[in-house]
Amino acid sequence: MGSVREVTTEAGEFEPAEFARQFQAFVAGINRLVPPRASPVRDLLVEHFGEPPDELPVVSESLESPEHPNLQLALEELTDAHGWRVVGLSLGLRQYGAFSMGALATDRMADWGYPSPRPVPVEYANVSVGPDETLACAQLALYLGRWGGGEGEGDAEVPVALMVMAGDERSHFGSRLTVEVLAADRDVARDLLAVLQQRRAALNVYRGRTLSFVFTQHGSFNLDFLRLPDVDRSQVILPDADLDAIEAHTIGISRHAAALRASGRHIKRGLLLYGPPGTGKTWCVTYLRTAMPDRTTVVINGGPGIHALGQAVALARNLQPAMVVLEDVDLVAHERTRPGDGTNPLLFQLLNEMDGLGEDADVVFVLTTNRLELLEPALAMRPGRIDQAVEIKLPDRNCRLRLFELYLRGIPGGAEALAEAPLVEATEGVSAAFIKELVRRAVLLAAADGADGASDGAGAAEPPTVEAHHVTQALTALDAASATLRTLLGAGGSARSIGGTG
Repeated sequence: MGSVREVTTEAGEFEPAEFARQFQAFVAGINRLVPPRASPVRDLLVEHFGEPPDELPVVSESLESPEHPNLQLALEELTDAHGWRVVGLSLGLRQYGAFSMGALATDRMADWGYPSPRPVPVEYANVSVGPDETLACAQLALYLGRWGGGEGEGDAEVPVALMVMAGDERSHFGSRLTVEVLAADRDVARDLLAVLQQRRAALNVYRGRTLSFVFTQHGSFNLDFLRLPDVDRSQVILPDADLDAIEAHTIGISRHAAALRASGRHIKRGLLLYGPPGTGKTWCVTYLRTAMPDRTTVVINGGPGIHALGQAVALARNLQPAMVVLEDVDLVAHERTRPGDGTNPLLFQLLNEMDGLGEDADVVFVLTTNRLELLEPALAMRPGRIDQAVEIKLPDRNCRLRLFELYLRGIPGGAEALAEAPLVEATEGVSAAFIKELVRRAVLLAAADGADGASDGAGAAEPPTVEAHHVTQALTALDAASATLRTLLGAGGSARSIGGTG
């Protein structure tokens, strides 16, 4: 009863503060009777540093998740060169909002009621580093080694511990990538992070690739590697003057970039390709990608991808020479004076990103649009943003002939069918996409005849022989197609006969 009297007032009222003090003393006494809990990871750090690491500073850096393979390559390089040890940590630790390198060093997680982390096998996830390539990247790992500053060599080396934690959108930390360095000297930790940044840039898996942005349901993004066909110059069917202008502003400036820089001239440039649907604007971009294979290309569609514009330009700046392709730019950069539009923050961002690059940045902006009249004049006319514009027109007679020759090349009977059927005259006013689809349908009709080339779809077959009547029949079917289909194929939506008979 004495203890009860000690936590009550003279009037017999309960005294919470006094009870709390006595309960705290009771818990402290119990803890002295309980053997200390094992803290295996902290014990590793104590052994590595030769002292308790409780007071050592931690320097951290947060990276976008696409940097994960670059960081992995840089760490593997350092691990191989300096014999660092790699220890895995349970991925479940990412669920704790207080988890960090500092928590490992001080074993604070045990104080908070969480179990002390234990070493586990390193868990890796395959991350794309090319269209058909992956790299196993550590998800949550502790690297133990020594670092001595700039080169990491010599007697000045001191113990360091580095933790990599890949993001998980379901966890407290989100999808970003975290790197934390524990060292006795903050300058050593900062130097190690700086060297890792340099090696990430040198080993960057995105350099020279064709990329697009992929968005998750939580709003974060990743990079996807695009596989584009190689397009030879002979496959680009345009009037010579138009193709020459495109090449001079892209390939030509790239060839003479050093001379332009030496003369104090800017090499940042913008190219606008405009014209009806299906005329080959995207095909021209694919050709430029083939003709400049060392140039990193970032492709952004005018839809959701436009929200990654800032990241795309930053990527191009870091990986130059680069090309940023913004398709269907009219979806974002339309005329601001149109009734009801008001301001367009995405348009302002596009202009600012283009203006923000240095004059010596070897970055090509290629914009495509089907509706030039909707473009913002400040984008389409102002030098330094767009300084070359080429109209990709519907193919003239010569180009239509070359298109038929291109798409019928290698098809048995194709040359004869082209000579017999009045295809060039009958297709006036259609797009390159229309002619490509016309040839495809003619080949399908020839295959359906079953004379040769027939198969069950499971094995290879010889190409069927296309005759003039196959092409004529395909042309008639497309001529009678719906206005919607004709518009999609670049033939207009009218019911006018392509052959000129109606």
